[in-house]
Amino acid sequence: MVTHRVDFEPVGRRYACPRGTTLLEAARRAGVGIVSVCGGRGTCGHCRVRILDGLAPPPTGPEGEVFSAEELAAGYRLACQVEVLSDLRVHVPPTSLTTPQRIQVEGRELAVPLQPAVRCYKVALPPRAPQDLRPELTRLRDVLAREYGLERLAVDCRLLPRIPLRLQEWDGVANAVVRGGELIDLLPEGRAPLGLAVDLGTTKIAAHLVDLTTGETLEAGGVMNPQIAYGEDVIARIAHAMEGEEQAEELRQAAVGAVNDLAGELCALVGRARREIAEAVVVGNTAMHHLFLGLPVRQLGLAPYLAAVIDPLDLKARDVGLEIAPGGYAHLLPNIAGFVGADHVAMLLSTGIYRAEETVVGLDIGTNTEVVLRAGGRLIACSTASGPAFEGAHIRDGMRAAPGAIERLRITDTNVEYQTIDDAPPVGLCGSGILDAVAQLLKAGVLDERGSMGEHPRVRQGKDGPEFVLVAQGEGGDGREVVITRADVGEIQLAKGAMRAGVNILLDEAGLSAEDVDKIVIAGAFGTYVDVDSAVTVGMVPPLPLSRFVQVGNAAAIGAKLALISTEQRALAEEIARQVEYIELTNDPRFVGQFTEAMFLR
Repeated sequence: MVTHRVDFEPVGRRYACPRGTTLLEAARRAGVGIVSVCGGRGTCGHCRVRILDGLAPPPTGPEGEVFSAEELAAGYRLACQVEVLSDLRVHVPPTSLTTPQRIQVEGRELAVPLQPAVRCYKVALPPRAPQDLRPELTRLRDVLAREYGLERLAVDCRLLPRIPLRLQEWDGVANAVVRGGELIDLLPEGRAPLGLAVDLGTTKIAAHLVDLTTGETLEAGGVMNPQIAYGEDVIARIAHAMEGEEQAEELRQAAVGAVNDLAGELCALVGRARREIAEAVVVGNTAMHHLFLGLPVRQLGLAPYLAAVIDPLDLKARDVGLEIAPGGYAHLLPNIAGFVGADHVAMLLSTGIYRAEETVVGLDIGTNTEVVLRAGGRLIACSTASGPAFEGAHIRDGMRAAPGAIERLRITDTNVEYQTIDDAPPVGLCGSGILDAVAQLLKAGVLDERGSMGEHPRVRQGKDGPEFVLVAQGEGGDGREVVITRADVGEIQLAKGAMRAGVNILLDEAGLSAEDVDKIVIAGAFGTYVDVDSAVTVGMVPPLPLSRFVQVGNAAAIGAKLALISTEQRALAEEIARQVEYIELTNDPRFVGQFTEAMFLR
């Protein structure tokens, strides 16, 4: 039987199916829930996907009715109508998924005095006297100068034509939204300006919608970063952007469009409009930062891996492509180096690591993991390419955190006990489940320190080598089985080895050992759900008492929020970035030896 591999993005599921299987059926068997109201007859048009790579048969009649010729040429198809005739890479948009993936948006809040860059001033223009021929703008400026001391106030050019119409419509009563010495928006009485704090991650985008007069988060949410369609890691995306201006613009538009859509969804949940967002703060690693702004990234992919910009930026949101208030701004926190960006600065800001008096290691775990050490008054940081294994990529039955993903696992004798997201039938392993599986196999003696798989009733010889059956045939969702292979173990060894090597090198730089560490702070989406005991068991982190570990959630998003509601925190973020001593591991002679040693499961 001829089989072909189908990669479903951004879900991160891969499935080998017989030739001739429809994409919809392959998705179902792979545990990817695609909407199909008509049951696969092609009449509802809901199972829309885009074929990114591979050969597909000509469009069918139903597809010709759903898509334009341009859309079909761009690869848009109905999953129920496409037979798999080759290996395929398929993008499944959020609107075609039956269940959302779990995205970590929350983190530990830190109370800071409210001091936003955007201020709101209530104004009420007096009734116009017959002899008063001043324009509405002049009258507004006079009130703001007289009542609030706002002299010589500049006005955003996009707001100018709206001022007289709005003041007339609202009988001269409004909330003036001011940033610095500039009037950037007018809102109806009783409406407070909104702010948006965004963590632009390599895999996921998280955002907080904030009331800028109270600092309260009104809504928070997240989406998958659609740039995944162009590569799962930053190196692949940098390579795509280097192909030409058109390719770089594709990546920029994908990220900006996702942020706009997410902002609109959050606003709709609280009955507000996206144009009421006056300020956005965006953080991300250096590559995400550059791709978002359309900055050159070639130098990021070549030694010595230099950033184009590391300073904090204040830009008109419309120049970035953000569709918010007419005069709204986007603020981007400073980067540190080529592979340690503003998201790491935000994490340091929100966790307080930068001012810790004890010895603290911080890990912000993602597709790229940033590591920082606070010791003896120093802040030392590095970035490790932990890869997408903790997101389920390159793992045979790996998947991202969605319903049916095994997130907790325990092996007792010949039995496997597990917990899935939403208690759905198991269809694969997400990052925390993969790590648990390796740790449990190590504890059970199935794996040795090199990752070799020994004998066990559940070990069998697969087509790619030994594999351990976690969920037997017929027990999983759609009757599927879930296994972990020797190759999967190797992917975890690579990921955790890079991370641990980074920690060890920072400790060596400070003249310390693991026993000197008082606290390890684990941040990031994966870091939220990881079982610390499993991380210690496989040697991903130093073997310290569990009481020394703290999991803080999405610290980067919280840091972005702090910068949104406090200009003092923005200034502090700039100071933190200047303090950090960065070590480029690819140039460090210690890395190869430390990485080789850290690959062992011990």
